[in-house]
Amino acid sequence: MSEFDYVTRVFSSPAQIEESAWNALLALEPDPSPFMRHEYLVALHESGSARPRAGWQAQFVTLWRAGELQAACPMYLKNNSYGEYVFDWAWANAYAQHGLDYYPKALVAVPFTPVPGARLLARNASARAALVKALIQHVRNEDLSSVHLLFAQPADVAACEEAGMMLRHTVQFHWKNEAPGAAGLSSSFTSFEHFLSSLQQEKRKKIRQERRKVTDAGVTFRWSRGADITGSDWDFFYRCYERTYLEHGNAPYLNRDFFRRMAQTLPQHWLLFVAEREGRAIACSLIGIDETARVAYGRYWGALERVDCLHFEACYYAPLAWCIEHNFRRFEGGAQGEHKMARALLPVRTTSAHWLAHPSFAEAVERFLEREGQGIGQYMDHLAGRNPLKPGLAVRAPAPPVTEL
Repeated sequence: MSEFDYVTRVFSSPAQIEESAWNALLALEPDPSPFMRHEYLVALHESGSARPRAGWQAQFVTLWRAGELQAACPMYLKNNSYGEYVFDWAWANAYAQHGLDYYPKALVAVPFTPVPGARLLARNASARAALVKALIQHVRNEDLSSVHLLFAQPADVAACEEAGMMLRHTVQFHWKNEAPGAAGLSSSFTSFEHFLSSLQQEKRKKIRQERRKVTDAGVTFRWSRGADITGSDWDFFYRCYERTYLEHGNAPYLNRDFFRRMAQTLPQHWLLFVAEREGRAIACSLIGIDETARVAYGRYWGALERVDCLHFEACYYAPLAWCIEHNFRRFEGGAQGEHKMARALLPVRTTSAHWLAHPSFAEAVERFLEREGQGIGQYMDHLAGRNPLKPGLAVRAPAPPVTEL
């Protein structure tokens, strides 16, 4: 079966695609991130968080055969590069310097969500390959500069590479619930102290000191999951989240209505930690969770009061302790942040794919990516030398089988 056996349809909103059909395709993927669910994407749009005026004009590309959805992906026309976490501002500047338009470009990604996972939803490899070709053809037809697919799973990467797209690598930091055992075997950690025992003495000491500072400040934590997160909890979370963004001089990407929709349509994918002192809530962190895959995702945090090391406790230590207690396999720390290595989140290579219409710029970017890729390899080697695990356990984390604090 070839790409000519499909009918291509482009939708200006995910709400125009049937929820059950989209989620059924997602369920077929080896890494069906909850952030690719229909409900999540619709909430981004209908809340106005991802809107054309902010540079997110939806053009969801779908393939159909005999009236059934065979493949689909979230695509956007972007007139800027905000909210993406794979930075191409230099490419845009190079286009501008030569009197060419880089924007609008096409982007296959989940807005504001740098979580690796499925991007090209497809019933099979043939449909996935046809979807990539349809994307490139759509970019040509619309006279766009380029198409970019971010934080992709291996099956997507392979299909993009086969279609001639260029690959780019970045680094994230993920924690794995793998306690080293005899003969190289591993099992899950049984407690937070068990986890600490896998770290070098200096790292163990530092983490205990940081946790003690929070405890000595009189701060305690409570957590709520899913439908147990109350409306007042959600309100408090957003108050903290918004304030933290504003303190850094920016308005938050996501508005209160988005989180209201999350509470209504996807409550099972959220875990909230609230820090309290003297009976007052003072900070919180919101963690995404996938019960089936047993994966947690560091996402958002905020505070109303300053307490030394509170960020580390709310965003790393309390969630890791929860993951150990509930036997979750992995905690993904989100984009950037070498400081996460000191908390035993190890470097993981993530991949994006890129196609540029202009031949000369495509060649220049290809040369750039080759040099950058060598730099990423050297960076990974450098990070491996800073591994917090005990000697003999300090191995580089492999690429994930396949995210903002």
